Amino acid sequence: MPVKVNIIGAGPAGLYAGILIKRARPDAEVSIFEQNKANATFGFGVVFSDQALAFLQHDDPDTAALIEPHMKRWTDISVVHRNRRVLIDGIGFAGINRMNLLRLLQRRAAAMGVNLSFEARIDSLDQLSGANLVVAADGLNSMVRSSTPSVFGESIRHLSNRFAWFGVEREYDTLTQTFITSPAGPMNAHHYSYEAGLSTFIIEMTPSTFENTQFSEMTESERREKCEQYFAQQLGTAKLISNHSVWRRFPVLSCQTWHHDNMVLVGDALHTAHFSIGSGTRLALEDVIALVKSLRLKDWDISAALPAYQAVRQPILEKIITAAKHSANWYEHFDQHMELKPWQFALSYMRRAGRIDSERLQRLAPLFTQQLIARGIDLETIG
Repeated sequence: MPVKVNIIGAGPAGLYAGILIKRARPDAEVSIFEQNKANATFGFGVVFSDQALAFLQHDDPDTAALIEPHMKRWTDISVVHRNRRVLIDGIGFAGINRMNLLRLLQRRAAAMGVNLSFEARIDSLDQLSGANLVVAADGLNSMVRSSTPSVFGESIRHLSNRFAWFGVEREYDTLTQTFITSPAGPMNAHHYSYEAGLSTFIIEMTPSTFENTQFSEMTESERREKCEQYFAQQLGTAKLISNHSVWRRFPVLSCQTWHHDNMVLVGDALHTAHFSIGSGTRLALEDVIALVKSLRLKDWDISAALPAYQAVRQPILEKIITAAKHSANWYEHFDQHMELKPWQFALSYMRRAGRIDSERLQRLAPLFTQQLIARGIDLETIG
């Protein structure tokens, strides 16, 4: 029996859903609808941990082989506090230009026979009639979810800190977390390279610091120039690059039910995870893998596959979401943690998500751990 699948959203989750569904069912009619242009993207680089890449290599070696040659890798984290740089060894990551990632996935989806429609806005569920399966990969402001929020049991709240995403035309040799006390108050920057000569630069600040900056009274260019002054030491002669770099509070989204009738949620349409753990894209791809596995195991019986997808995936997802919540809470109070000395502060940073005890820390970052012990720092006292 022919299968017709409509996918809303051509970000990584939507494109990947099209690829995996078409791979699993070559006879399926798979269409992706994206409201933006094919070359439109928001943000700069996408980051994957080594653990995330290992999972992708295991479940989908073809996609891993497609994107890995375009990645920039590094093996350490730097935490900068009170102008002191503490190096944390053994934590591997890889970054890729978000637009490059989308282009690679677009090409692979098209080559497999997925129908890609850009500048194709879906405003009503009526436009999706006739499909056996509707995959909502349309992000935080999902039309599918917001059309019947009570059905999915959505819950949305916003954290307190303000943040904005920028790019910068320079490279960093590690994934770096820089914490400063600016004239306006405590701030931090998450910055990491994603290709030669380019890096992501996320700036975050407490509510009181944001109020002191008077950013709400400035133009976008004035805010950007002010940030360049605050982080002049980290930027050097490079300038920040804006791309819808609005100052906002992080939205925490969760859903009790992941599916309704023939509709199912994946990625940011279903959940969000604070950017401090760098798992948003990874979680979206894992959602898609779990969904397609359930479809195959249930022989494409949609009514059976969608509950199975939630039953299998939800317990795994909750572990990472819980870690993201702990990490977000640490950042919500990073100004208080900054009272610690640099090495104690770095240890607090490493343990912020609640997943790294002293034994695991010694396995992951032996040189960092040795430095802590040499300084007489008790690995168990700071969390």
